[in-house]
Amino acid sequence: MNNTIKKINFYHSIIFFLLSISLTIIIYQFESLIISPIICLLLILSIGISHGALDNQKGKKLIQLYNIRKFYYFYLIYSMIVLSVIIFWLYFPATSLIIFLIVASYHFGKEDMNFLIKNKNTSNLIFFFFKGALIIIAPLFFHFTETVDIFKLLLIQNENFFLFLDFIETNHILSFALLMSLLVNTYYFLNNLKAINVLIFLDFFSIIVLNYFLSPLIAFTIYFCFLHSFRHSISLISELDINDFKNGAHIFVKKAIPLTLLTAVIYVISLYILSNYYQLNEAILKVIFIGLASLTFPHILLEYLLEKNEK
Repeated sequence: MNNTIKKINFYHSIIFFLLSISLTIIIYQFESLIISPIICLLLILSIGISHGALDNQKGKKLIQLYNIRKFYYFYLIYSMIVLSVIIFWLYFPATSLIIFLIVASYHFGKEDMNFLIKNKNTSNLIFFFFKGALIIIAPLFFHFTETVDIFKLLLIQNENFFLFLDFIETNHILSFALLMSLLVNTYYFLNNLKAINVLIFLDFFSIIVLNYFLSPLIAFTIYFCFLHSFRHSISLISELDINDFKNGAHIFVKKAIPLTLLTAVIYVISLYILSNYYQLNEAILKVIFIGLASLTFPHILLEYLLEKNEK
């Protein structure tokens, strides 16, 4: 089944590369007519967050490993972490953003490549980080001002933070970081010469194309929904039914719908509240990125605890 998953992900990378080019051509020509932050939000609330909609199922495993009988403890702790992240962000937005970008870089790289790399040695951890960091580096490199404007909308008012961003931009550190990401990808490929590893470069250039031509929000939405979320969902499907992928997909959709809908409802309520204080597009950006940060931390912690205990 592992070879089947690799094959599916290989074709997925090819399709995503072609999709990225096609969407880039269409959106680049008609972006002002067909794309708005609300569409990005809808995609994230449906396709994007669905890959984390089985956290409750994983929570059941974790509760059993810790011999805890009352399952509602999982929901309570998970919700408390989400609220804690939001509160911490409100008081320390710059620190929260920096931590989130670092953690998200590793998370994106690990989840996108986990089906290829199972052993977590130091070199692979570095590979995960630099591969995932491309999601942050690319928009800063190609659309620096627009990306910084998004950071400002996320309640960041720390002058030193923006001075640091100006420093890395004017001193070509972003160019170096982009080159490092490519070199790390190349190093891993040369040390693991397999045909399937070509998808490392397909993913790399897909992200480059998206961020070169499209705005940071649109590029991130396409990546998050159609690469990151889809690929993680593939791994979840294989866990649900290791012998029958189609049946696993059916089970996944059925199990993912309740938590996906619940999360979407919470997002919409939050957006309604924020829209009373901010313009709609500004409120959407806050809900998307602060909301994703608040969900990412408990999601990663859950994955870590499961891996640790299963070992």
